Amino acid sequence: MTFYQNLEAIVTLFIQLFVIFPYSALTIQRQRELIPKDKQSIEHTAHSEEKEPERKPGAMISDKVYKLCMSQETVSSLLAKDPTMAPGDAWKQLYGGHAAGEKDSKNEARRHRDIITPEDLQRALECGNWGSSQPSELFLKMYHDALCTLDNSVSNCMVSPPLMGSSGVMPLSVISVVPDIMRHMSNLIVRAEKEVILATNYWQNSVASKYITNAMRELSRRAGERGERIVFKLQYDRGSAKQLLDNHYFVPEKEYLGKAVALPAAEDIPNIDLQVMNYHRPMLGTFHCKYMVVDRKFAVLQSNNIQDNDNMEMMTHLEGPIVDSLYDMALISWHKKFEPPLPSHNSPAVQGGLRSFENKGHNEIFDQNGAIRGHSAVVHPERMQAQSAYSYAPRASNQPGYIHPESTVNGNVGTGPSTTESITHPVGNSDNLEDLGNGVRQVQLNGDQNTHPGFEVKDLKTTEIMAENARAIATTGDAEHVVHTKDGPKNVPKNGTLAQHGVNGPDMETQEFLSNGTQVIPQSQIEHPSPSGNLLPEHTTDDPHYDEDIAGEVARVQTAVSPKNGETRVEAVTRHLNHTKNPGFKGNAPDCAPQEEMTPYIPHPVHEPFPIAMVCREPYGSPNHSSVYNPQNEVWLSALRNATKNVFIQSPTLNAEPLVPEIINACERGIDVYCYICLGYNDTGELLPMQGGTNEMIAHKMYTTLSDAGKQHLHYFFYVGKDQTTPLVAKKKLRDCHIKVMIVDEHIGIQGNGNQDTQSWFHSQEINVMIDSAMVCKGWIDGLRRNQNTHLYGEVGKSDGIWRDDRGEEAKDVIGVDPGRFSWAKGFLGAINRVRGTGDF
Repeated sequence: MTFYQNLEAIVTLFIQLFVIFPYSALTIQRQRELIPKDKQSIEHTAHSEEKEPERKPGAMISDKVYKLCMSQETVSSLLAKDPTMAPGDAWKQLYGGHAAGEKDSKNEARRHRDIITPEDLQRALECGNWGSSQPSELFLKMYHDALCTLDNSVSNCMVSPPLMGSSGVMPLSVISVVPDIMRHMSNLIVRAEKEVILATNYWQNSVASKYITNAMRELSRRAGERGERIVFKLQYDRGSAKQLLDNHYFVPEKEYLGKAVALPAAEDIPNIDLQVMNYHRPMLGTFHCKYMVVDRKFAVLQSNNIQDNDNMEMMTHLEGPIVDSLYDMALISWHKKFEPPLPSHNSPAVQGGLRSFENKGHNEIFDQNGAIRGHSAVVHPERMQAQSAYSYAPRASNQPGYIHPESTVNGNVGTGPSTTESITHPVGNSDNLEDLGNGVRQVQLNGDQNTHPGFEVKDLKTTEIMAENARAIATTGDAEHVVHTKDGPKNVPKNGTLAQHGVNGPDMETQEFLSNGTQVIPQSQIEHPSPSGNLLPEHTTDDPHYDEDIAGEVARVQTAVSPKNGETRVEAVTRHLNHTKNPGFKGNAPDCAPQEEMTPYIPHPVHEPFPIAMVCREPYGSPNHSSVYNPQNEVWLSALRNATKNVFIQSPTLNAEPLVPEIINACERGIDVYCYICLGYNDTGELLPMQGGTNEMIAHKMYTTLSDAGKQHLHYFFYVGKDQTTPLVAKKKLRDCHIKVMIVDEHIGIQGNGNQDTQSWFHSQEINVMIDSAMVCKGWIDGLRRNQNTHLYGEVGKSDGIWRDDRGEEAKDVIGVDPGRFSWAKGFLGAINRVRGTGDF
C-alpha cells in the first residue's frame, strides 16, 4: 500500500472510532417500538391500513442484474485463463464499474416485496444455472428478493453473479459437537489430491485444531508417497493491528508457529505449500466464515469455529456444480494473488461428477428399515414414520431419569459396514484381548486443554491470556465463550451438576470404569463386519483413524455415540457431549427409546441434484446499521413473508432489529414460527450499545406484542441438550447450541455461517446456501429433533415468553427480561472481565 492509502486507512478508522461509533451508540435503538396486537391480527387490520401504492412498470430484477447473471465470465473463469491474477483484480475487472444502484431502485424493491409477478419469477429462474433441477415457486420468490439487492451492491453477494444460482447434492449433514465436525474435515483433508482451501472465523490452538494439523501431516505423508505436492490455503480472523493497513494480511510462519495458533512448521509438512491469511475489515467487518473446499470437488459449510467449546453445531457436505460457486466465493474472499496458484483453477466441479454417490457403498449405509446399519434410529427420509414436522409434547423439566435395569443391554451397538481399508492404525492385528479393549476405548479427554495428552503444552502468560480473549471477543463477537480464564479451566461438578439439576446413573468411579470397558460384539457386527473384523476405534487426535469414504465415517462416529457395555443411551450421549470441555458433568434426562438415539452424522440417500443458491453478505466495518440490504438478510425476511405453512429457526441468538417484526407479522397471519435459541448466549455482548438485546428480552417482547391468536403460532424454545431436562445458561459453558439454520415450509433450507443477531445482519461476512429439497429438509428436521431435547423441555410460556420449570421457577443465573436502566454498563464491565479471564457479571 502507498503512503496515502495507509493514511486514508488510519483517518477512516479514526472517524469510525471517534465520530460514527459514538453517534450510532447514542442514536440506534436496540429494537423498534412494536405496537401490541391485543385485539385482532394483521390480516384483519390490513384492510384499514393505507393502500399500497401501485408498482411502477418494469421488472424488479433490473436489466443490469439480469445481464450480470447471464454473463459467461466469473472471477474463477478469469483465473482459469490466468492463474497468476489476483481475484481482487478479477473482480474489479468484471464488476468494478457497477456502482451501487439508484436509491429509487432499492426503495422500489423494498416497497413491493410482496408483489412478485409471474414475469418476475421467470426472470429469477433465468438468472440461475439449475441444471436438470426445477426450483419451486417459494424458492424462486426468495431467490428473486436476494437478486434484487445486487442492483444496490454487486459486491454484497460475495460470489460472481452467474454462479449465485446453481445446483448440487448433499451426501451428509452433521448435527453434533465440534470434534465430530473436525473429524469429517480431517478425513476430507487427508483424501485431498491437489488442494485445500480452509476458512474459519477464529482459529485457536486446541484439540479441535489438532484434528486439522494432524490431517495436514498425514496429507503431506500421503502426497509424498505419490510424489506430489498439495497447495493449502488457510484463512482466519484473529484481530491484528496490521489489518488496519492491510485487511488481507499474510501471516508469516514465525507468527503462526506461536502458542496461540500452532500450525505445523514447513519441515513437518514437506509436501504441502501452506499460505495463511488473517482477514478483517476494521472496525466491525468480521470474517465470520466457516467453510472448506477440497480439490474443487467437495465443500463443507459449517457453524463452528476451530476452537474447543461445548456447542452443538451443524455442517453440510456439498458436491456438484455448487462447489464451483463456493470455490469462486473462496477466491473472492482471499482477494490477493495465490502463491503458488491453485492447481484446480481449470478443473470446474461441474465436470467432476458426484464422487460420494459414485461410491456404491453410500446407499449401503442404510438397512432395510432406513436406519444406519446396526443401529435403530431411522435416518432415511423415505422410511421415516409419518408425523407432523415439529410436533412436540412438553415434559416436566424435573422429571427424574428412570433407568430400566434391562436398558443397559443394548444389542444394536454395532458399527455397521465400513468400506474403509486405509485406517491409520488397523485394529485386530493382535490376539491380546487388552489390545482389543484399547482399540474401542473412549479416550478420556481432560477439560484442561493444556494437560490433554493430545495437546501440546503451551502455557500462556497473563498478558497473553488478555490479548487472546480480547482478540476472540473482537473477532467472534462472543463475549461469553472466551478462550482462556485466569484460574484455568472451570471445575465441573462431579457429585452433581447444577442447583436443581438432578443426577442419575453411575457415580464417577463407575463411569470411569465403564468408559474404559470393552463391548460385546453384537449380531449386527457379525453380519456386517468391518474390514478388520473388530469394532471400529474412535477417531481422536491421539489415535487418528481415517476412513476412505462417508460410509466408513458414519459407521465409526455412530459407534462412538452408542452405549458401551453397562451404559444407557443417554449416558453414552453425555460422554459424547462432554468431550474435551466437561468431563464428569452428568445428564439427568430419562433414557431415550432406541429409535430416538443420537445420530451425529446424518447421511442422505443418493439423490438427483436440487436447486441451491448462494445467499451471503460482505463484511462492513463502519459502526452503524447501514449495511442491511443484502442477499442473506433478504432471503430470511422473504421466508417469513412468503411461507405458507411454517418457519423453523435455530440460532444461538435472535435479536436482529429487522427480523423481530417479521416474525410477529408471520405469526399474526397464521404461520407457525419455531425458534430454538440458546438461553443467555452472549448476554454480555448483546447488552452493549448498538446490539439487539438478550434472547430473553426479545422472547418477552415478541409474546407481549402478539395478539392472543398470534401467540399460538409462535413456538419459542431455549436449547436443551440431548441428556438434559432444563436449559442451562450459556455462561456455564456446559450445553450450548451454535447451529445456524432456517427451514421454510419443510422444503427450503438456509444453512451456513449467519446468526440472527446484529453482528451477522449488519457487519460480518457470512456465507450461506439456500437449498430446495424436501428430502434433505426432512432429514434435518428429524435430526434436529432427535439430537437435542429442546422440543421436550425448552418451551417458554406463551403469556410472557419466560421459561419456567414445572414448579414455576425461572431458570437460574440469567439476566431476565429486564436488565435494568444501565444495562450497557453491565455489558461493558462483563466484556472487560472476560478479556481479563475473570468472573461473570
